[in-house]
Amino acid sequence: MVIGLLRVEVHIPESGSLKSKRFVLKSLTDRVRKNFNVSMAEVEYQNLWQRSVLAVVTVNTDRPHADSTLSKILDLMEREGDLQVTGVQTEYL
Repeated sequence: MVIGLLRVEVHIPESGSLKSKRFVLKSLTDRVRKNFNVSMAEVEYQNLWQRSVLAVVTVNTDRPHADSTLSKILDLMEREGDLQVTGVQTEYL
Protein backbone atom coordinates (compact mmCIF):
# COMPACT_ATOMS: atom_id res chain seq x y z
CA MET A 1 0.00 0.00 0.00
CA VAL A 2 1.26 3.45 -0.95
CA ILE A 3 -0.06 6.82 0.23
CA GLY A 4 0.63 9.69 -2.14
CA LEU A 5 0.44 13.32 -1.06
CA LEU A 6 0.37 16.15 -3.58
CA ARG A 7 0.75 19.65 -2.16
CA VAL A 8 -0.06 22.40 -4.68
CA GLU A 9 0.33 26.13 -4.08
CA VAL A 10 -1.98 28.20 -6.27
CA HIS A 11 -2.59 31.85 -7.10
CA ILE A 12 -6.10 33.00 -8.02
CA PRO A 13 -5.56 36.38 -9.72
CA GLU A 14 -9.22 37.22 -10.43
CA SER A 15 -10.36 36.63 -6.85
CA GLY A 16 -11.53 39.81 -5.15
CA SER A 17 -12.91 38.23 -2.00
CA LEU A 18 -12.83 35.08 0.09
CA LYS A 19 -16.23 34.18 -1.35
CA SER A 20 -14.95 34.20 -4.93
CA LYS A 21 -11.83 32.27 -3.90
CA ARG A 22 -13.93 29.61 -2.19
CA PHE A 23 -16.16 29.33 -5.28
CA VAL A 24 -13.13 28.59 -7.51
CA LEU A 25 -11.63 26.12 -5.03
CA LYS A 26 -14.92 24.33 -4.38
CA SER A 27 -15.52 23.85 -8.09
CA LEU A 28 -12.02 22.44 -8.56
CA THR A 29 -12.23 20.24 -5.46
CA ASP A 30 -15.58 18.77 -6.54
CA ARG A 31 -14.24 17.91 -10.02
CA VAL A 32 -11.05 16.33 -8.67
CA ARG A 33 -12.91 14.26 -6.08
CA LYS A 34 -15.48 13.09 -8.63
CA ASN A 35 -12.97 12.14 -11.33
CA PHE A 36 -10.20 10.63 -9.22
CA ASN A 37 -11.75 9.41 -5.94
CA VAL A 38 -9.16 11.16 -3.75
CA SER A 39 -9.25 13.38 -0.67
CA MET A 40 -8.58 17.07 -1.21
CA ALA A 41 -8.57 20.10 1.08
CA GLU A 42 -7.30 23.66 1.38
CA VAL A 43 -4.55 23.44 4.02
CA GLU A 44 -2.96 26.91 4.12
CA TYR A 45 -3.77 30.58 3.53
CA GLN A 46 -7.49 30.15 4.16
CA ASN A 47 -7.86 33.87 4.94
CA LEU A 48 -6.03 35.24 1.89
CA TRP A 49 -8.06 36.19 -1.18
CA GLN A 50 -5.71 35.13 -3.97
CA ARG A 51 -3.45 32.47 -2.50
CA SER A 52 -4.00 28.90 -1.34
CA VAL A 53 -2.31 25.57 -0.75
CA LEU A 54 -4.27 22.47 -1.67
CA ALA A 55 -3.44 18.97 -0.45
CA VAL A 56 -4.50 15.89 -2.39
CA VAL A 57 -4.12 12.40 -0.91
CA THR A 58 -4.52 9.06 -2.64
CA VAL A 59 -4.10 5.49 -1.40
CA ASN A 60 -3.07 2.92 -4.01
CA THR A 61 -1.65 -0.55 -4.27
CA ASP A 62 1.66 0.58 -5.80
CA ARG A 63 3.70 3.72 -6.32
CA PRO A 64 3.42 3.96 -10.13
CA HIS A 65 -0.37 3.97 -9.87
CA ALA A 66 -0.31 6.63 -7.13
CA ASP A 67 2.15 8.70 -9.16
CA SER A 68 -0.03 8.43 -12.26
CA THR A 69 -3.13 9.55 -10.34
CA LEU A 70 -1.38 12.56 -8.77
CA SER A 71 0.18 13.51 -12.11
CA LYS A 72 -3.23 13.54 -13.81
CA ILE A 73 -4.65 15.69 -11.01
CA LEU A 74 -1.78 18.17 -11.34
CA ASP A 75 -2.36 18.33 -15.12
CA LEU A 76 -6.03 19.11 -14.51
CA MET A 77 -5.09 21.90 -12.06
CA GLU A 78 -2.56 23.40 -14.48
CA ARG A 79 -5.22 23.55 -17.23
CA GLU A 80 -7.64 25.33 -14.88
CA GLY A 81 -8.25 28.85 -16.21
CA ASP A 82 -9.18 30.46 -12.89
CA LEU A 83 -5.94 29.70 -11.07
CA GLN A 84 -2.19 29.40 -11.59
CA VAL A 85 -0.06 26.68 -10.03
CA THR A 86 2.94 28.33 -8.33
CA GLY A 87 4.47 25.42 -6.44
CA VAL A 88 4.26 21.62 -6.21
CA GLN A 89 5.51 19.03 -3.71
CA THR A 90 4.91 15.27 -3.87
CA GLU A 91 5.52 12.77 -1.08
CA TYR A 92 4.97 9.03 -0.76
CA LEU A 93 4.56 7.01 2.41
